[in-house]
Amino acid sequence: MRRSICYCDPHHAYAGEVNTWKFIYTTAVALPKKTRLKFDLMSEGRDIDWEIPSANLKKGKNVIYAELENGKLLTAIEIEIPERFAPQFEFTLPDKVEAGSTITFIVGAPKLDDDSRYKKGTRAQTTAQRRRSFLLYVDPSGKGHYEDPEVFSLDIRGNALSTLKVITPSFVTRNKRFDVIVRFEDQFGNLTSNAPEDTLIELSYEQLRENLTWKLFVPETGFITLPNLYFNEPGIYTIQLLNTKTNQVFKSSPIKCFSESSQSLFWGLLHGESERIDSTENIENCLRHIRDEKAFNFFGTSCFENIEETSNEVWKLITQNIAEFDETDRFTTFLGFQWQGEPTEEGIRQIVYAKEGKQILRKKDTKYNSLKKIYKSFSPKELISIPCFTMAKGFDFNFKEFDPEFERVVEIYNAWGSSECTKKEGNPRPIQAQGKAGVQETAEGSIQKALQNNHRFGFVAGGLDDRGIYAEFFRGDQTQYSPGLTGIIAPEHSRNALMEALYKRSCYATTGERIIVGLYLAGMPMGSEMDTSEKHGLVVNRHISGYVAGTAPLKSVEIIRNGTVIHTLKSNTYFLNFTYDDMASLSKVCITPKDKKPPFVYYYLRVIQEDGNIAWSSPIWVDLVPLKPSPKKNSKVQAKPTKKMAVIEDDLNEEEGDEDFDSYEDEDEQEE
Repeated sequence: MRRSICYCDPHHAYAGEVNTWKFIYTTAVALPKKTRLKFDLMSEGRDIDWEIPSANLKKGKNVIYAELENGKLLTAIEIEIPERFAPQFEFTLPDKVEAGSTITFIVGAPKLDDDSRYKKGTRAQTTAQRRRSFLLYVDPSGKGHYEDPEVFSLDIRGNALSTLKVITPSFVTRNKRFDVIVRFEDQFGNLTSNAPEDTLIELSYEQLRENLTWKLFVPETGFITLPNLYFNEPGIYTIQLLNTKTNQVFKSSPIKCFSESSQSLFWGLLHGESERIDSTENIENCLRHIRDEKAFNFFGTSCFENIEETSNEVWKLITQNIAEFDETDRFTTFLGFQWQGEPTEEGIRQIVYAKEGKQILRKKDTKYNSLKKIYKSFSPKELISIPCFTMAKGFDFNFKEFDPEFERVVEIYNAWGSSECTKKEGNPRPIQAQGKAGVQETAEGSIQKALQNNHRFGFVAGGLDDRGIYAEFFRGDQTQYSPGLTGIIAPEHSRNALMEALYKRSCYATTGERIIVGLYLAGMPMGSEMDTSEKHGLVVNRHISGYVAGTAPLKSVEIIRNGTVIHTLKSNTYFLNFTYDDMASLSKVCITPKDKKPPFVYYYLRVIQEDGNIAWSSPIWVDLVPLKPSPKKNSKVQAKPTKKMAVIEDDLNEEEGDEDFDSYEDEDEQEE
């Protein structure tokens, strides 16, 4: 049986290029007069998708039409498709077309001369893709009864080399080897080898005494792995790439080298999805993109729980891929979903399971229609519940029913804004809309307000989301920011270790950049709780230390106590190490809670770079607890005489175990 032939001219496209494409269809059977042909570009109409052409040939550019063998042109009718942004284009044959004849569908310029086909053509999608499909439906009856489509395939390749990206670990140990991946990318982030043949890349280390320079050619694969690199001195480093052809310089995110350390810093998202690939129905490609191209160390699924958003079949597919992609020391996956509760009382939650293969908790199920019922059905070691978007009016959470066992971390930021505090209180990225269509902030869900009320949680960041409650934000007037990023500090790269670190609040949030942040109080790391009954010196002095290494020069590093900036550090470069002694009397600065718990104080860091990116460390808490009286000695037991010893008073300004990073002095540090 003869089959129709479908091919494209040209047979490939470069990502984002403007050109005119021919989709040539050779029919295997005769097509009678009034046969309908429906062409589908399979575009979603987003900025990254194939540009949608017009059926109106008078527009002069970016149009679609068909041409028969005799040179006759056919105009299209735009057919709107329910629940799809982009139309399909329908053509009707004016005459019979014999078997073996060709029909050419042209997308781009109305005239095919060499000049206009590029200037007045159609922009290709900006993402590289193998065998990108375009569909043609044929209805010989002319009554709209379309059968299975014919398929055109076109390879989308990376465009000209634009950017060099270095993927490195954030924490390394002195003299321990690690690998680095160099990605050669076009302006849209696709891997590419499209560069002049004499392009040479020089790789060197910044902040290294014996500077080592490597010379690299652009590989066919678009990436190269450099194994067995190491640093022989503690400090902050970046890896620098120089394109000798263009003299452009590219730098890696900062790397902190410790003399000794058992901790690593892992980057990823628990809430968010890919800008390119749908993370629900196309979960496999999404996970591959997140792992290989975004170079995340972990990722959690975050589809909404309702059946319309996530069917049982889709959930089954998600759980299968979460299990398959989880790989110790390479990529960690978390099974999760979003649950929308009552505004103010419950808000929006990202539920994250500690293990795979779990069910999705539907709100329509009476067993899971409230957070209290969900918490009764599980233990804190089985899942965590992350309040998200807490300051968004209509979706907010006021923290009055905060559960410290399940709600170990809170999302302080996502691409739709920060819930740290109100705009009036100094929020640099507030939740806001420019018009009536959108969501405004409400102080009820302020994270600082929750911390003032003695609710204790760490900080994480969410990414971009266009599902569920966020779906209308793209078409509305909602202000959109960069997708966030979460850093988790853990001893090993595994699901159990990362989940345990989240439970310990050993994590922090950024607005998308891999900013290194360390905060210690009396030697204890972010997320810690301590009291004066164990560390008596905290009554007099809270010794704070830490480090920051940004991806751009630092504008300010703010030490925040009880919601107020008490000290600001500045640096002339992109990193600093710092110490600060809070000598204020603890009893005078403490907050007295309403629930008869001990008075407390909390601290956290807010880092702002010159480019506007921000990082927030998780807080550290200190409780003011009276000293416990020593147990009475039994007077009947006669103590043995001992040699009189000199009494050594406790040094109230120095805490036990204060093993932090004070030994590194930053010459550029300036205190305000």
